[in-house]
Amino acid sequence: MENPRIAWLLTSAFYYWHPMLAALTRRFGDLKAYAANWRGYAAGFENSFAVEIVGRRKVIPILKGSTGYGINFTYLPLNIVSRLLEFKPHIIFSNSFGIWTLLALAFKPIARWRVVIAYEGSSPSVDCRNSPLRLAVRRSMVKTADACITNSLAGKIYLTEVLKAPEDRVFVHPYEVPAIASFTQTNSEGQTPEKIKPIFLFVGSLIPRKGIDLLLDACAVLAERGIDRYTLQIVGDGNDRPGLEQFCQEKGLSDRVEWIGRVDYSELGAYFQQADVFVLPTLEDTWGVVVSEAMLLGKPVLCSQWAGASELIEHGENGWICDPRDRQTLANLLAQIVDNPQLAIEMGDRARATMQRYTPEAAADFLADVVERVNAAY
Repeated sequence: MENPRIAWLLTSAFYYWHPMLAALTRRFGDLKAYAANWRGYAAGFENSFAVEIVGRRKVIPILKGSTGYGINFTYLPLNIVSRLLEFKPHIIFSNSFGIWTLLALAFKPIARWRVVIAYEGSSPSVDCRNSPLRLAVRRSMVKTADACITNSLAGKIYLTEVLKAPEDRVFVHPYEVPAIASFTQTNSEGQTPEKIKPIFLFVGSLIPRKGIDLLLDACAVLAERGIDRYTLQIVGDGNDRPGLEQFCQEKGLSDRVEWIGRVDYSELGAYFQQADVFVLPTLEDTWGVVVSEAMLLGKPVLCSQWAGASELIEHGENGWICDPRDRQTLANLLAQIVDNPQLAIEMGDRARATMQRYTPEAAADFLADVVERVNAAY
């Protein structure tokens, strides 16, 4: 099949999806993304791919997690079926194991389309390993699907070992990858070696799962050691902010921590640019696109081992990996950077070089290969 029609079912078409969708559209031409949560095109990607908004999704919490995603039910508009029957795609990429994927698989024998399940990555709250019913449903879906894709090796292990997907139908490569064009306020120049106070940057929601309290606790350890030659910028907002600010006041960190608040996605580049090291102390992230965003902009990442995107990091080469619950180890790594700012510059160059392998174009090549394999097996 020379030019297949491709549909991509996205419950939330956030900005980091747009570079890959644009590159895939350039490859195949006839592609349409279906979204139930649309905020408009990311800067630099206006009208670079077709999108159709299908109602609105509703996330209904079932069991809240103290430090994880928790268990949720996501309601999605059922009229996706009529939209797909009108578009007549040859191949459907559908995110995760929600209702849209179930419907795409259910109508597969009638519409004669192929379905590829896109599973971002493995993590405890979303894997449902302790739910026999959900696992049974997912195994049935994997068996019916033509292929599965995932960003991470951990995702592949889950799909093959837990859900019993055939290994020759599971493909691994990061497809949620950023592009420089997404960040309008940035440039490629790094920080200068003479910089006295390194800037650590955190970007994310201020919720327990993201582990910002653990990062601040490590900063309190630095204060106990008399280390104060750094700044921590926190970009984002959330219900935990008042308590976190109070903690900073109690531990004498108020002069070290800058609360930026929520900023527009296109403005993140300016904060990445002035930072020396990006820190992600999350306790659970199936992937964590912000890691690849920082690396793309030449910033080494001090990353939690609980982020799927930690697979992009070679410890001590282009960043660091640690368990953020180990406050002493996390503090030691922060102190190492404070004592040797030049280290962050050298590792940032290697981080940028790493991302040369994980571009939107590389993701499109990967997905094109999946399309070819699925068509050949049909």
